[in-house]
Amino acid sequence: MNNNKISNPKQEVPVGISLNDQDYMTILLSHLKELSKNMTVVLTEASNEKLYKEYKKMFDTIVDAQRKSYELMFYLGWYSLEESKENKVTTLSNDLQTQYDNLND
Repeated sequence: MNNNKISNPKQEVPVGISLNDQDYMTILLSHLKELSKNMTVVLTEASNEKLYKEYKKMFDTIVDAQRKSYELMFYLGWYSLEESKENKVTTLSNDLQTQYDNLND
């Protein structure tokens, strides 16, 4: 096992041609991610404040469902995270700072 991985014990699911719980959760999370991206566009193009507030409620509900879905999948061991080394974080931070500085020039 990779020492840089942060994960929970994986809950095993049946394999085969039929969809299992992990497949359904992966599909759900994918759709929720797509919905949240599309709702961001909807929010920026809302024609008035009342409409914006209604869309914002929908967006918040979608984002909450997305987060809960991800957390459940992480809890079940279907998602893992990679611990990053400090030098990798520093390098990426420096690269982003350089790109930002170049935008201001």
